[in-house]
Amino acid sequence: MDIATLVRRHRLLLGLGVLLGLAGTAATLLQPLLIGELIGAVAGGESLSGPILWAGALFAADALLAAGHFYLIGRAGENIVLDLRTTLTGRLLHSQLRAFDRLEHGDVFTRNVADTSLARVALSSSVAQLVTAGFTTLGCIVVMAWIDWQLLLATVLCLGTASALALLVARSLRAAAVANREDTSAYGSALLRALGALTTVKASRAEGREAERLRGLADTARLSGIRVTRLSALLMPAMNVGTQVSLAVVIAWGMARTATGSLSAADLTAFIMYLFYLVSPLVMFFMALGELQQGRAAISRVTELAAIEQEPEPGPRERSATARVTTGPATAGATTGPGTAIAFEDVTFGYDPAAPVVRGISFELPATGVTAIVGPSGAGKTTLFHLIERFHTPTGGTIRLAGQDTAALALGDLRSRIGLVEQEAPLMRGTIRDNLTYARPDATERQLADALAAAHLTGVVDALPDGLETELGEGGTGLSGGQRQRLAIARALLTEPDLLLLDEATSNLDSDAETALREALKEIGTRCQVLTIAHRLSTSAGADHILVIEGGRLRARGTHTELMAGDVTYRRLADRQLSPVGAG
Repeated sequence: MDIATLVRRHRLLLGLGVLLGLAGTAATLLQPLLIGELIGAVAGGESLSGPILWAGALFAADALLAAGHFYLIGRAGENIVLDLRTTLTGRLLHSQLRAFDRLEHGDVFTRNVADTSLARVALSSSVAQLVTAGFTTLGCIVVMAWIDWQLLLATVLCLGTASALALLVARSLRAAAVANREDTSAYGSALLRALGALTTVKASRAEGREAERLRGLADTARLSGIRVTRLSALLMPAMNVGTQVSLAVVIAWGMARTATGSLSAADLTAFIMYLFYLVSPLVMFFMALGELQQGRAAISRVTELAAIEQEPEPGPRERSATARVTTGPATAGATTGPGTAIAFEDVTFGYDPAAPVVRGISFELPATGVTAIVGPSGAGKTTLFHLIERFHTPTGGTIRLAGQDTAALALGDLRSRIGLVEQEAPLMRGTIRDNLTYARPDATERQLADALAAAHLTGVVDALPDGLETELGEGGTGLSGGQRQRLAIARALLTEPDLLLLDEATSNLDSDAETALREALKEIGTRCQVLTIAHRLSTSAGADHILVIEGGRLRARGTHTELMAGDVTYRRLADRQLSPVGAG
């Protein structure tokens, strides 16, 4: 993400805001001169109406210009934050899963929300303040030099020393701000971790331990925040000391020179007014510099997150509502005809190339049917699904969908032809309809009804007072575990896939619901290939084909009967689950 490009998009608003600020500064710089003219008019017995009218007009113009300046800069800042957040969330949504899984989600949230707000201050108001305050300071110095260069020399000596000290403080402030942002993110990540597993925390009686851990992280953030506050607080006193000393010197020396007649009272009054006018922009300059240093820390964190590895193209595209139409009782995909649904050709993959988790797997599945993948935990079963969806890229070999190399397909085209139901069956806060139509927002009511019927959810939804409009909580709370899983299956079926991937989708179903769903999958399997990871051998027993995976390799394939007779691993897994049932 190029921050300079984002800022350039709003250069018109920023430029106009800065111009209004500079015009207001010019109006401000003229005010002491008019006050001097007013004092001279009083001393000379001249008319005061002209100087008073001019002063009033300048005061009004200064106020209007300042209001316009702050509005335009504020609006530009909000626009910049919108661009930052839109760009950042877009890159996160299109990031590679392997890269995203390495991130702490609490830290991601903090960078998206808090750090982008700090970046807004740095990229808009702080920069504008530096420009206008710098121009005001320079203007005051020029006019003060014109009035009396000797008094200016004394002023610069006092304020220069204070400014040098303030610059040293500002440098330390940036390092402290970076540490505080990291500490705040660590607290946010720990809080999200605890709240995301609140049931486990309570069941483990770990509330006290988690509270103590969170308190420690919050205290660390507090201490680093206090350091930022302490350094920020030093900026003002440093400038105030310089101002007070310079004011004392100017008044004492100026009055002495006025008494001798080498400096007029009007010039001394104007000089002192400019000194006061100089102090405020100087303080604003260094406060803006401090905010800029904190903002730079936030900007670096935002750009670091935006550099996350991306998928090779934009994310999945929504399918056309007219892509496929089915009229049967279960929306599972149009018939593909004779051929191959999915084929692995010597596929190898490893999160660490030196330790592959998939080792030279090759198999071919027909366009229709139900195939079960069986194997011990850690064998690489779920990884196969991720490779099919191109969440990860094989380090060797080829995967073909309906004869086409998946690496050559656009991600949107590929994923539109595959339905995936994860083991956790993740649902989102919103209505049942929102969750059901998530992958296909333009589905018709008939298609929704067919998908619900295929997942045996029609009765459940009809029994709810609000039906499809029933609101669900985080993670689908409001439905039982089995109902959440069936809703995820219905969501996948609604996309009418050529290939349906089920990562042990029956794990949370009771025996009646599991039996009904297996029957539904057999019907779906007449229209597309259903590939399911089976931790329950009761699921694999009724499959048309079974693949046995062990140690990342395809150990055996066949039917339940064939594998019970010919494969030791399958028989061992089956005996653990089926033998007790048979003994009963």
